[in-house]
Amino acid sequence: MTKSDLIQQVAKDTGLSQNQTGKIVNEIFDAIADALQNGEDVRITGFGTFRTAETKERAGRNPRTGEEITIPASKRVSFTAGSGLLDAVRGEEGSNKTQVA
Repeated sequence: MTKSDLIQQVAKDTGLSQNQTGKIVNEIFDAIADALQNGEDVRITGFGTFRTAETKERAGRNPRTGEEITIPASKRVSFTAGSGLLDAVRGEEGSNKTQVA
């Protein structure tokens, strides 16, 4: 599913226009990105948690040449699925829609 597909599905399910839905989806993604950029975790009950982690500089090898290289420190984003999402993916009873309070 692409972002466009997501917008179309949400618009269909809510009765909002695709334009309105697109703005809302973009604002949600922007809010998540802003929070992560500021070092905050984003917890969506029943869905999951987005968080950032710092990686340390480390030694590695160029796979083509075998030459040793230094991999610089960086930030990475991780996502841990919540129980509601896991239940839905597993097809467990009563979990076909995630309810967010």
